[in-house]
Amino acid sequence: MSKKLFPLISVLLIAAFVLAACSAPAATETQAPQPPASEATQPPAAEATEPPAAGEETQPPAAEGETHIVLWHQWSGAYLEAIEEAFRKYEEEHPGVTIDLTVPEDVSNALNVAIPAGEGPDIIGWANDQIGTQALQGNIVPLGELGIDAAFLESTYAPAAVEGVQWDGDIWALPETIEGIALVANTDVVSPDYYPADESDFAGLLDAATRFQADTGKVLVCNQGFSSEDAYHVAPVFFGHGVPSYVDEDGNVYLNTPEAIEAAQWLKDISAVSLAENSYDICNAQLAEGGVGMWWTGPWAIAGLEETGVPYEIIPMGRPFVGIKTLMITTNAVDRGNAEVALDIIKYFTSAEVQKELALINKTIPAATAALEDPEVAALPAVSGFGNAIKNGVPMSPSPYSGAQWVPVGRAAVSIYNGSAEPQAAMDEAQAAVEQAVADMQ
Repeated sequence: MSKKLFPLISVLLIAAFVLAACSAPAATETQAPQPPASEATQPPAAEATEPPAAGEETQPPAAEGETHIVLWHQWSGAYLEAIEEAFRKYEEEHPGVTIDLTVPEDVSNALNVAIPAGEGPDIIGWANDQIGTQALQGNIVPLGELGIDAAFLESTYAPAAVEGVQWDGDIWALPETIEGIALVANTDVVSPDYYPADESDFAGLLDAATRFQADTGKVLVCNQGFSSEDAYHVAPVFFGHGVPSYVDEDGNVYLNTPEAIEAAQWLKDISAVSLAENSYDICNAQLAEGGVGMWWTGPWAIAGLEETGVPYEIIPMGRPFVGIKTLMITTNAVDRGNAEVALDIIKYFTSAEVQKELALINKTIPAATAALEDPEVAALPAVSGFGNAIKNGVPMSPSPYSGAQWVPVGRAAVSIYNGSAEPQAAMDEAQAAVEQAVADMQ
């Protein structure tokens, strides 16, 4: 990495901390809650993302004749170890290419300053809901200009992944994994008698939660979206009640429809037999310790559960948001003459061969069709279980309007769950907030 980049990133990170302290909601208005994948087995956040000191270099500048690729990402913890190994293998197979994996603290703000200055990454690893925003800001380039066409996408990746990387008539990224959440039951704690009859049986799940608490004194379901601003994790509730999306690609908002109000009422009702506080760490610990019967989570959590020996079963519930993790190429890569190598790297990383290896280790769901259909991968309980849930999911849109939904929906869900607002009032407020945000973009 060039010597002038570290001081710039340090300044950006300091600025990000100040901005976060002064106006935290603004930073999340345009970004989906980040999964979950980066939280699965990670150390405390400060250890995972501590920025390098100004002037400090973790890697020397590329020598003449070598190609130095900078990749900004959001992987961390044990989940990252296998990913790092995959990139190290690429370096071994391509002498002269080095790949610098960096975790910026505030990706949106950092990109918007670093890329115009020519000091941004060559590749961005991010969720597909960021595609439209990054394309409009001129931070990423359409891959059609680099030779990627629809035939390649359709012959290589699963349909939901193909859909999720195209926007405004162009292809903007290659997909690595598909994500969605389902109920993960600790089978030592909860029996099938308490499972919902099917994925649309919300009345049955509420009844089961009530019975489970009466029978055992324990909580049936833990979901981090119940009491933290996380529209992603409560999406199966809203979509499962018939809400088509929070906001569609045309900017239409569906947050105070009868279906949305019914979903909001369910959140209020389930709070009576659930934990007062729900978070990733709380749900993880409570499931492992037997304090809750089910954790509403995604494939990123499975590797940790298997390490601790928790016996589990995956039960589809509602209609989850289907997120697509992607790799995008920046305008800086083009300006540096690195685009061809960057493209080769993202094709390598999203390939069936690499994604099969990562799926077997990290229990992720590959976007590459050949990896997804590989017998070893298909035999993984996590892949088959979450795969069944994703089949009924709602693909996350790459539209810029996606950025308008996260904070209003997350806040509404929390206020309903904790009793500080009634369902109708909370959803009316969320509707108005997203409509205003969409209007501001138009």
